[in-house]
Parts: sequence; C-alpha cells; structure tokens
Amino acid sequence: MNSQPKSVISDLEQAHSQDIETITHLLAKISNRTPSEIKPHLNTMLEQLVQPSTERPFYETATSQEWVAAFTEWVESHRGLNLPSLSDEAISRSSIYGERG
Repeated sequence: MNSQPKSVISDLEQAHSQDIETITHLLAKISNRTPSEIKPHLNTMLEQLVQPSTERPFYETATSQEWVAAFTEWVESHRGLNLPSLSDEAISRSSIYGERG
C-alpha cells in the first residue's frame, strides 16, 4: 500500500468519521463481529475504492488462453456445490424457445 491511499483514507476518516463509525457498527451487528474486527476490512475496502484504477479490466487484456483458464477455474469452483444437471430435454431448443424456435 502506498502513502497516497493512506492519506486519502485518513482524510476520509476525518471528514466522515460519524458515517464510518455507523457503517462499522452496522457491519459488526450483521456479521456478529466486533467493530475492531470489522475496521481493518472496512479500511481495505475504502483503500480499494479510492485508489485510481490504472489497470485495464480483464476483458480488455485477456488472451484466449486466459479466458479459457478463467472460465475453467470458474466451472471448477462450482463443482463442490453438487448442483443438479439439466436433462437434454430441459436444454433443447424447443424447450427453450417453444413455438418461436
């Protein structure tokens, strides 16, 4: 983390101390965590939100191989969910489009 986000976070904390305290307490309430446990996460999130994004998004820079790897990783991340597979009928053109297709 460079010094500029720290300064920006410090400025935010000073300018919006009551709002940040309210958010911290609300997050603590809904997550059953203490405000001291919430604060580092909130600070990290604020740092990420205020940092100017100089990095181009994945979809603008990814190669075909990177897209395949990302998609495969996404698919694999869902395997443990034991979701039911759709039948051939459920994904057939006539089932999806009915009389339009």
